[in-house]
Amino acid sequence: MLRVAVVGSGPSGCYTAQSLVQQDAQVRVDVLDRLPCPYGLVRYGVAPDHEKIKSLQNNLRAVLEHERVRFLGGVAVGPSGVSVARLRELYHAVVYCVGAATDRRLGIPGEDLPGSWSATEFVSWYSAHPDSPGQGGTPTDDGFLRGVRSAVVIGVGNVAVDVTRMLARGVPELSPTDVPHAALTALGASRVTDIAMVGRRGPSQARFTTKELRELGILPDTGIAVDRAELAQDPAYADPSGLPAPQRRNVEVLRGWAETPAPSARRRIRLRFFLRPVELLARDGRVGAVRFERTVPDGHGGVTGTGAYEDIEAQLVLRSVGYRGVALEGLPFDASGGTVPHLAGRVLREGAVAPGEYVAGWIKRGPTGVIGTNRPCAKETVASLLADTAALVRRDVPGDPLVALRTEGIEPVEWAGWRAIERAEAELGASLGRNVVKLPDWASLLDAARRTGA
Repeated sequence: MLRVAVVGSGPSGCYTAQSLVQQDAQVRVDVLDRLPCPYGLVRYGVAPDHEKIKSLQNNLRAVLEHERVRFLGGVAVGPSGVSVARLRELYHAVVYCVGAATDRRLGIPGEDLPGSWSATEFVSWYSAHPDSPGQGGTPTDDGFLRGVRSAVVIGVGNVAVDVTRMLARGVPELSPTDVPHAALTALGASRVTDIAMVGRRGPSQARFTTKELRELGILPDTGIAVDRAELAQDPAYADPSGLPAPQRRNVEVLRGWAETPAPSARRRIRLRFFLRPVELLARDGRVGAVRFERTVPDGHGGVTGTGAYEDIEAQLVLRSVGYRGVALEGLPFDASGGTVPHLAGRVLREGAVAPGEYVAGWIKRGPTGVIGTNRPCAKETVASLLADTAALVRRDVPGDPLVALRTEGIEPVEWAGWRAIERAEAELGASLGRNVVKLPDWASLLDAARRTGA
């Protein structure tokens, strides 16, 4: 019998487990996660008002409830938990699906001023990630939004659109979602009236999807402002017919907004292009504005600076310029790409295949693609692993790795513990007159997980 550990319970981890049990009737899979909750970015990265995407949890649930799959939450891999070397002793094979845990940085002066955050930190806050700022027993915290009138979101991808949309949401739209109550209260009390979403290149090169973009145009009491002259600097703006369909639709939506003056509204979202951030400017000890340099197309798909500058007021800056993988102690790491070196999913150590070690998801290919991209990525890795089965099973491993983990003082949150967390979140929502509301901190999650008999 082949025993496999999958590290990470997000889409890439679940698709890896699913592919393994579908293709090998003897394999047993333990899905380990540092958090006591499964589903990765589907739980902690998808915006709470995107309920259709969040419903993917139902598909991932079916994988984790398979009779030959076991969820083991609250198990850190690395120096603070189970080492990579120890995992290799406990399992015939280990597949690392640990995603990209940090953000790319702008590398400009003032980036670390108070009021400047990565978009991921903001997403983690309104998604109730237990590691996020504002969680952990501070239910009235509004540190992101206190004193903020104007916000700048740097980036023009889907995450940038998500945080822009959430800044413009009110209590009526968010109350039915699972957003934590402290974040709901802070967003409801927000005095943000002006949000600028800014890209250094043109509209035909923006990374957001048209569906996400259009959602900005239907927000209650919110107007959209787009500068037609700014858009026209894009060579494809006048005639977008030669663009791929997704980019063409984006340009068409933006053209429509530029040609139709926005009605008066309490909030305004401005979509800006061809502006490159060069400095965050301080006022009263925190960020007060972002200085941008005007750019122009360079004729090769990039941009070049013009030496002309514009300052945009902002008491809140959210940087959304991409994710980056983080090295896991004990695994090789390519710092230039933020990935683990591999050959069709097989981990490479000093250029040679490391028996029994595999990767899938963002740590394998970088932070690219959509959720569904993880499925073929996982299948490729599983094909490599199953091709290696004959060699892998020759090595003796403990009968049940969970027994060994418990002997070493590790007490995982099993599926019953996760179900107890779900019940506690339903109870919390009911007590607040809402639907399910996420528990926002480690203490409440672990306390709920212990109440498995409830």
